[in-house]
Amino acid sequence: MALLLPVFAFALSNPPLTAQKLSQPATPDAARDLRHQSADWFAIEPHLPDPVTASPQKLETAGDVLRARRFPEDALVYYGYALQRGGPEQELLIRIGVTELELRHIDVARLYFLRVVRLQKKNAQGWNNLGAAEYVEGRYGAAISDYSKAIKLDKKSAIYHSNLGTALFEEKNFEKARQQFDIALTLDPDMMQHHGASGIEAHMLSPADHAHYSFEIARLYAHRGDEENMLRYLTLASEGGYDVLGSMGSDEVLAKYRKDPRVISLVRNANALRNAKTSVADARSGGVPPLLPQVPN
Repeated sequence: MALLLPVFAFALSNPPLTAQKLSQPATPDAARDLRHQSADWFAIEPHLPDPVTASPQKLETAGDVLRARRFPEDALVYYGYALQRGGPEQELLIRIGVTELELRHIDVARLYFLRVVRLQKKNAQGWNNLGAAEYVEGRYGAAISDYSKAIKLDKKSAIYHSNLGTALFEEKNFEKARQQFDIALTLDPDMMQHHGASGIEAHMLSPADHAHYSFEIARLYAHRGDEENMLRYLTLASEGGYDVLGSMGSDEVLAKYRKDPRVISLVRNANALRNAKTSVADARSGGVPPLLPQVPN
């Protein structure tokens, strides 16, 4: 994803993206150079296709392999070669944009996704990924608009509905967020286990918001009668500092679980975990009161 910024400005102002520019080496990167000394790189490099003679499909596949094996900058170069050889422009622009997004080059990724939806206004994947870029930058209203456009074009994508729910959650529109999460789980009951490949994961929320988010997901599972996942997400919410027992009373389904030994136990364990972390922080800081605990997602 590490392409030169002038390339992206050009991509918006000139009709064809020049693959020659896209395939230029990225600025020297010590981390990338170090990865090029790894056993993985030495195993992959001899099998990379010749950019002059290989087909666009082989060059695109090479980019996919490099991205999967954690060589994103090199993946970008091969996606650029594929473009130069006449590969499918919109698909390759999406791959480039997603790779840039993974590298946290948000502005750059956004330009690529904008390019995609300008080339084809009915590209659902382009709108979804543009929404992801907007979300990461905190433009939740724009993300909601983009995700909604993706859903209009593809109503059966659980990820699109989940992404919209997450953006609505950030806007504190919890009722509509729950509706979207519910649709997502209806479309794909296992969505929460593998979500993230094409959009934004819940772990990108702040720790406090993530705890509340986990409680909302627990509520959905409770209403679906899925106690295993309900308890799993109540645990995450409680470990994040959310008042699980206090909030359960306002939900007609969750209320019956307030005195459930499993819930009482998970809240007790979460409190012990947070207290233990606080004690460690106190010891390390010489008794200075720590910030509120931030439980890893």
